[in-house]
Amino acid sequence: MRADSAVVEEWPVWLEVNGEPAVTWMCTPDQLEELAVGWLHGEGYIASLDDLVQLRPCAPDLGFWADVKPERLAQVKGENRKRVLASGCGAVATMLADPETMSRSAPLRGEPPAAETLRALFKQLFAAGARYNETGGIHAAALTDGATLLFHAEDIGRHNAVDKVIGGAVLARTPITGRGLLVTGRISAELAFKAARAGVAWVATPSVPSTLAVTIADRSGMVLVGRAVSGTPHVHKRDA
Repeated sequence: MRADSAVVEEWPVWLEVNGEPAVTWMCTPDQLEELAVGWLHGEGYIASLDDLVQLRPCAPDLGFWADVKPERLAQVKGENRKRVLASGCGAVATMLADPETMSRSAPLRGEPPAAETLRALFKQLFAAGARYNETGGIHAAALTDGATLLFHAEDIGRHNAVDKVIGGAVLARTPITGRGLLVTGRISAELAFKAARAGVAWVATPSVPSTLAVTIADRSGMVLVGRAVSGTPHVHKRDA
């Protein structure tokens, strides 16, 4: 990893699932196992570590071969998905499920903490993010129980940072359902869908969510918080 704070490192990393090319990320080359496992979870290939038969790194290239249970692969292929380009840096291409297929009556998953607590949590996130502070060109994300940071990651792509955090929790067999997610970038539709699939109760950002992210959160019972660091947070929550 280069020590030069005027640049950020970026490498292509590929993943094959059950022998088929699945995705190539442009990413920061660390916590790559977490990245692969988090992406598999976010795309529905695995619901837990038990669904991952094996994950083999490729050397000297940066890539992985993943084998998942056949029934999980069949479920992903059977979903109504559209291939899209990501709305920001990260994966070159991904699959996004149609929000129309999501429940419109899912119960609310939980409430975010008070504004002061959110600001304190982001202060922890900013303090933990060495490269985020040094370069200004890195995104950070963290899974939280509302009091402290449980898993933290940085990456050139905000989606990748989220995958690394979720992957870290899956690898540690730490519950994700009902937790909160902190992100430093915009909450896009892809990011909201990953969080919704993982069972996250709320997602907060110093930035703002997109309209489609709000739709996904509304239908899944998840709460989104924009402008969570300065001023009055904007809470996007469906009526109970």
